[in-house]
Amino acid sequence: MLRRILLAASASHRVRHLITTAPLTRDVVKRFVAGETAADALTVTQRLLADGRCVTLDFLGEDTTDPDQAAAVASEYVTLIEMLSAAGLTGGGRAEVSVKATAVGLGLPDDGEKTAAENLARIAAAARDAGTTVTVDMEDHTHVEATLRLVGQLRKDYQELGCVLQSYLRRTPGDCETLATAGSRVRLCKGAYRAPDGVGLAARSEVDRSYARCMRILLDGPGYPMLATHDPRLIAIAKSRAATAGRAASSFEFQMLYGIRTDEQRRLTDEGARVRVYVPYGSDWYGYFMRRLAERPANLTFFLRALAGRH
Repeated sequence: MLRRILLAASASHRVRHLITTAPLTRDVVKRFVAGETAADALTVTQRLLADGRCVTLDFLGEDTTDPDQAAAVASEYVTLIEMLSAAGLTGGGRAEVSVKATAVGLGLPDDGEKTAAENLARIAAAARDAGTTVTVDMEDHTHVEATLRLVGQLRKDYQELGCVLQSYLRRTPGDCETLATAGSRVRLCKGAYRAPDGVGLAARSEVDRSYARCMRILLDGPGYPMLATHDPRLIAIAKSRAATAGRAASSFEFQMLYGIRTDEQRRLTDEGARVRVYVPYGSDWYGYFMRRLAERPANLTFFLRALAGRH
């Protein structure tokens, strides 16, 4: 119930205003968001890479409704990739980027898919030149089919292009079967959006079981799984399954969000696992922030205590 309330709040303009104008909110948000500029993101990236972790950077924003804005988002990503490359941070894909298809035009009423494909191609080309990769984020269930179509189209020219699948959707095991191919990069997460009962799984236990099933499909295949979870049980299952499948530590990775379970990130890294941190930046942080609160009650507790001045 709490999760549904918070996800509803993420779409509320009134709640957005209350949260974004609260005096202490931005200080709390710094736990989850690197800052508002590419320079801020670069600073955080350098620190994480020096600590042995990899990074994927997300310029916050989605549901772009203007072609010029979509082009501007693509340009921001190209500039970011060039900055990362100039700083020597992209080698071996250590620092890559994550892009939401709606941020670069997918939701436009006219030629949305064409616009998104063109902008994603620009970003993918810049990443290839810099020696790194791009992962296309997955959004709510209404965009899944179009996003997978885009990825399939673009992978003809950019085979290293990654995509995201969400275990809360009933269709995802089938998508995992389709995408568990040689050279395919798939990030598996639980998902932080709402979907109708016939489309999504409602119970947390069902989502967890689906995640474990999807994870086994990906680990047993010849692709490169990117396992985005903070759940200790699922991490343990992943390590056991990878060992059974004879996978080297370099053949898959764990992914975690910036500011969440930092000690676990370091522990896995120290054990020799490949760990990538999802680092968002930008001024349009509200939707992302509310989804993080919805995912874990501990995040909400942290936020409320901080606003009350007790943290």
